Parts: sequence; structure tokens; C-alpha cells
Amino acid sequence: MSNRDIIVIGGSSGATVPLTQILADLHPDVPAAIFIVLHLPAQGIGILATVAAAAGRLPVHQAVDGMKFERGHVYLGAPDHHLLLLDDRIRLGRGPRENMVRPAIDALFRSAALHHGPRVIGVVLSGLLSDGAAGLNAIKRCGGMTIVQDPSEAIAAEMPQRALEAATADRCVPAARLGDVLCDLAREPPGAARPIAPDIRLEVEIAAGERIGSAILADIADPAALTCPACGGVLSEVKEAHPTRFRCQVGHAYTTDALAKEQEGQVDEALRVALRIIEERAELVQRMAADGRRSGRPAVVEMYERRAVEYREYADMIRRVVLQSLDPPVPRGK
Repeated sequence: MSNRDIIVIGGSSGATVPLTQILADLHPDVPAAIFIVLHLPAQGIGILATVAAAAGRLPVHQAVDGMKFERGHVYLGAPDHHLLLLDDRIRLGRGPRENMVRPAIDALFRSAALHHGPRVIGVVLSGLLSDGAAGLNAIKRCGGMTIVQDPSEAIAAEMPQRALEAATADRCVPAARLGDVLCDLAREPPGAARPIAPDIRLEVEIAAGERIGSAILADIADPAALTCPACGGVLSEVKEAHPTRFRCQVGHAYTTDALAKEQEGQVDEALRVALRIIEERAELVQRMAADGRRSGRPAVVEMYERRAVEYREYADMIRRVVLQSLDPPVPRGK
């Protein structure tokens, strides 16, 4: 192709404002197809109308499996499906969630990098955690252009900041300039094609719903002493990944911050279960002490009352830990 004709955009919390700015600024004759993934609830509605209103004269479509895409058109990811690009068609994948979401920005970016290489322009907008960082790195590895919204003006700076850390972005641009920058870059010739790494191809296949197992995963990842929060399977660390990422044998994928967030919720739940069990144990031995008192066995009464006190001390300690987890201390210097 004579120009960069594939633009992929990803965002999450706070991304609607810069996205509407971009679409409003894109020229109607932009020589590229535009693909957008926002983190949507499984039954999300209303986003299509919002994007269509912002896009002005650019036609906007909800992505449909097998749809052929065209330049000058905008395609929006469907809820609960990964938006993937093949040669000139869209594929909706039901592969495992990545960073707890489907559609995932990383999945779209990798598929664009795999099939369109240096013709791709990837854009990461405002959002929490780090979805999009690994995908932007894949675009960079395949010769595409990478752009990140300036984190200093993003409503949620985590996603653009993680993207900048994972890949050497070609541009870090304020939202007000992104539309004009994309119009200019889309008219430039693409760079030279680069070899496609096997891990990119395999992860696109996973997002599409292809089968994965430990033998296949071993080609791109090494087992880690961690379990998948979604299915309880063994997690493996993807080799030489930027940012550090994990996948399980089913295919669920996590960056370190997304995994930590999921584990935090599990730790909180485990503490609350432990608190309930210990409080029930204290109640039970207190009743056993009462039985001993009624039957005139003072040694039994003393033993069970002592245990009840111990259990309640344990329960108080866990309760304090739970409360501290809800209100973590602020680091010094903040």
C-alpha cells in the first residue's frame, strides 16, 4: 500500500472525550480505516450513537464478523468480543479475556500488527491499568507507528503512561492535536515490513478462540509460581514481554498490574471468609463451654472459654487487616 491506511485506537476510563475530539477533527477523505476498542460492559449500549455523532461525515459501523472494511469508515468493537483484523475483513473473537476485559485493546492492536505491519498507526488514550501497552509494543515491533495521548492531560493517566513505558512511542500528543496528527501520518508511506514474531501470531490466534494448552504456551512463556484468578490454572510469564505479562493454559492474560488488582480482590475475600469461620468457631466453643458448665465439668469450661478468647483475638486481628486493606497507608513523601 502507498500509505498508512489502518488506524487502531484503544481507550478506557476517560477516553470518550479525546476520542470524540479525534473523530471530529478527522477529514472526511482520510485515506485509512479506523478501528476503535473501548472497554465495554457485556451488554453495553449507546456507545455507537455517541461515536457516530462525534464522527461527523465519517460513516460509523458496529463491527460484524466477516465484514469487509473500507477507508474513510469507522468500526467500533462489539461488546464481549475481541475485535480482530484479518487481511481486509473483521473477525470477532470469543477468545479468553485479557486484563479482565473483552474486547481487549491488545488483541486488536496485535491483529493489526500481524496482518498489516507498517501500514498500522496505533493510538492509546486515557484509561486505567495497562491494556494497550503490549499491543502498542507489537505494532512497533512490526514496523507500525505508535501514538500515545499525553498522560499529563488524560483523565486516567495509567494506560498512556504504561504504553510509553512499554514501547518507544513515535508521538506523545495532546488530545486536541491527535486528529490532525493522524490525518498527516495516514498520508505518509509506510516503512519496510518486518518479520512477524511467533508470539504475536499465537496470541492473535488465542484471541480468535483457537485452542491453547501447556505445550503450545511453552513456545512463548515459562511457568510461574502463580495461579490464574479466572480459572485457577497455572500462569506462565510471556518471554521478553513488555510490559511483563502472564497467560494461563486456557488463555486468560494479565499484565502485572491487572493481576495484582485481581489478587487484591481475592485476598480481601479470603480474609473475610477466614473472619467468618473464626467468629463461628469462637461462637461454637463458647457454646461447648456452656455445655460443660451445665454438666459440672469446670476443666472443660476453662479450656473452651480460653479457646473462645483466643479465637476472638484472631478475629479482631483479621478485622483490623481487612479495614487497613480498604484504607491503605499513603507512602511517605506524598
